[in-house]
Parts: sequence; C-alpha cells; structure tokens
Amino acid sequence: MDNASDPTIKHSAETFAAELRRRIREGVQGYEAGAKLPTLRELAATEAGVARGVAEKAIDRLRAEGLVESRRGSGSYVRAGRIPRSSPGRLSSKQWGRGLSIQAHDAPNPPKAVDVEVGDVVPPPHIAEALGVPPGEAVLSRYRRFVRDRRSVQLATAYLPTGLTRGTRIEHTDTGPGGTFARLAEMGFAPTRFVERVISRAPTPEEIDGVDGRDGLGLRREGSLVFEITRYAYAGDRCVEVSLMVLDAEAYELVYAFPADA
Repeated sequence: MDNASDPTIKHSAETFAAELRRRIREGVQGYEAGAKLPTLRELAATEAGVARGVAEKAIDRLRAEGLVESRRGSGSYVRAGRIPRSSPGRLSSKQWGRGLSIQAHDAPNPPKAVDVEVGDVVPPPHIAEALGVPPGEAVLSRYRRFVRDRRSVQLATAYLPTGLTRGTRIEHTDTGPGGTFARLAEMGFAPTRFVERVISRAPTPEEIDGVDGRDGLGLRREGSLVFEITRYAYAGDRCVEVSLMVLDAEAYELVYAFPADA
C-alpha cells in the first residue's frame, strides 16, 4: 500500500518526496521512466494527507535530484535518463575519422540535429580573435537545435573561417559522414587538440522561447539551469572552429575519463 494513500498520514514535502521517489525507483505503474506525473492539483486531490504546496515542494526536490524533469507547458515527467556527454572519447579522431557523429558516441539513442541553418555571419569579437579573423569580417556559422524524444535539449552554433569552408561540404546542411571534423581532415586541417570551457547558468529568455523564428529549449523560467560549453578545435596551433553550445542541464551529465598521467 502506498503511504501517500494512508488517510492517517499527513505528509510533509520530505515524506511525500520519499514516497514518490520509491514509486519511481520501483517502477510503479504510472511512475515508469518517461511517464507523465499527475498535476499538482491532481496530487492534492487524490493523495491523502498531501496539500498542493507539499506536492509542489516534493516535485521540486525530485527535480533537483534529477529524477523528474519539467517541460514548460506540458507538466512534469519521470526522467528517462540523462544523456552522458562523454569526453574526450566523443572528440577522438577514431570517432569522426570512421565517419561517425560525435553524438553517436554519447548514447545509443543520441539527440538528433534539426533546424540546421548555415550562412555567413559576423561573429562576436572573442570568436573572431580565436579564429584569427579581423573584427567585422564574416565567418561561416552552422546553427543546430538538438532534439531527443521530441524535446529540445541543446542549441549549438559552430563558427569556422570562410577561407577553410568555401566550396566545401561544410557549407551544406549535411556535412557528410564524420561531420565537419572529417571534412577539415580531408583538407589537411584535422583537429589535433580541443579545449572546452564549461559554466552553468540560468537560461536567457531567448534560449527558453527561441528568437527569430527559431525554437528554444522550452525550459521553465524559474529554477532551470543550462550548461554553456565553448569548444575550441585546433589543427596544430591554428584554431579552425569555435562552437558555442547551450545544453539543458536536466537532460545531460558531463562525463570525463582520462588517464592519470595525461
């Protein structure tokens, strides 16, 4: 018998969170991975001894623990599992050199790139400096939104010098097997070193709702966090790509594996 259904119990946020946690971990019907949870109103109406405020705080606790995710305008769901973003293996030449995508290294069901937009733009000053491009000069921009199970989980924009990309497949929405890094390798500019800088922060309104006709991540306005990752790809001493990525922190875990003597 579920404790939350016992009429003699008056739940606190802690005890109700413990009950919901048990149901999720035991896979009780209606609480399996990916299942949509009852609304706060439904929980208050159907669970004995649970007030709406208690239900809200309990769900917030489970969200903070990574057991539950909220989708703005849709409700709360039992998390189906975070996407393990595994470095440095995902960036290895053994991955893209074999014609495989970086995302394919992360999970059997990796996010898919949608809404791919390619064109020339004037990059932010720090990106122009990294690429060795004069201020105000255009570079190639590759924007992508990544979706998993119909949910937006990542926004990414890669910047490359046009001197490397003109007339190549990198200018196409589909860059071919192995992606951009494989095409750079074919031109003699195979990435030999990567640097990633990671911060966590609140999402901007544009990242939540989208801008200029682009869809956003659809996150909650309060309490959501994203990982902002800036990746620099070098061929020797030359920076050949800078990629700015914004990841839903509730959807990903960042995994790093490297030898002790690296």
